[in-house]
Amino acid sequence: MTEPTPAPPLLHVVLYEPEKAGNVGNVARTCAVLGAELHLIRPFGFHLHDREFRRAVMDYLEGVTLHEHASWTAFQGTLGAGARVFAFSTHATGLHTRAGFRRGDYLLFGPESRGLPAWLRDALPRVKLPQPGGGRSLNLSVAVGVAAFEAGRQIEGW
Repeated sequence: MTEPTPAPPLLHVVLYEPEKAGNVGNVARTCAVLGAELHLIRPFGFHLHDREFRRAVMDYLEGVTLHEHASWTAFQGTLGAGARVFAFSTHATGLHTRAGFRRGDYLLFGPESRGLPAWLRDALPRVKLPQPGGGRSLNLSVAVGVAAFEAGRQIEGW
């Protein structure tokens, strides 16, 4: 008897060179709650053993499929044919609410202090979160939460 092929995860959250352990821990909790997979692209600004990371992720880490990638190139090598990667950037013009997310899409976020590098964000479809009150950007874990739940709403119709 052949095992059925598992459905792809709801979505993938990708953090490019994340810097703050607490933010990554919070993102991991969001992924656990949503059933999303988390991809971390090196280098990191912290260690996964850091107390701040463990405190933020709490006991949710067991519920997260976590992938570590040595570089952007290594991450790209894991993408299947037709994979869709959306770069979240304040430099985008299209809103995340109009992206038309599908099951298995990848949501890419840059490091907290500088965002995605231009060479990377310019190579991908870009979307942004509205910031009608101004400011430079949202906190990374907040941005991931807003984006991931909107993607889930679009995919599952919550």
